[in-house]
This record gives sequence, structure tokens and C-alpha cells, in this order.
Amino acid sequence: MVSDKRVQEAMNIILHAGNARAHCTKALKYLEVSDIELAKHEMELANQDIVQAHKIQTNAISSETQGDPAEYSVLFAHAQDTLMTIYSELNIAKRLINIMDHYNQRINKLEKRLTKLETVEETDTR
Repeated sequence: MVSDKRVQEAMNIILHAGNARAHCTKALKYLEVSDIELAKHEMELANQDIVQAHKIQTNAISSETQGDPAEYSVLFAHAQDTLMTIYSELNIAKRLINIMDHYNQRINKLEKRLTKLETVEETDTR
């Protein structure tokens, strides 16, 4: 029989990891419309939740290594799997945001150059 404590830990890991995924999804939706700042904000919120989930997992593992016996739990294994899957999603989303941010910076520089060239051409044709 799995202890109530282990079930609660598993459910809290799933809850926080799920919240992190929801923030990650919002971040990617903001990224789709090139709102880098809101995407970054959502990723900060996602990070807060994933850290909470990770702390719960770490505490459970630490408790076991210190001699507190822990029985195998399919639910806890599922929670850990969920945590790691969402952790991977967050890492990919962070990279995508960084890539888009870099491209936007390059595009902005090119647009400024183009505006300067257009201004020079207008001045030359007068």
C-alpha cells in the first residue's frame, strides 16, 4: 500500500509540472506572434513551477536515501516521468525564444539600415 504522503508528493509534482507546461504553452503562443517579452515572462512563471516540482521530487529522494523507507509507486513514477518530460519541453521552448529574440534583433538592425538608406536616397533625389 502506497502511503498518503507519497501520493500527495506525486500529485504535487504533477500539479506543479502541469502548471509549468501551461505557462510554457502560453509562452510559445506569445512567441508565435513575436511577443518575446511576454513569452519570457511566461517562461519565468513556468520555471517557478518546475522548480517547485523538482524540489518535491528531490526531497522525496533525499528522504529515501536517509533511510526513510519508500515503497514503489506507479503514481510517483508517473509524476517523475511527467516532470522530466515537461522539463524537456521547457528547455526546447527557452531555446526557441532565444532563437527568435536573436532573429528579431537582427531584423531590427536591418530595418534601421534600410530606413537610413531610404532617407539618404530621398535626400539625393531632391
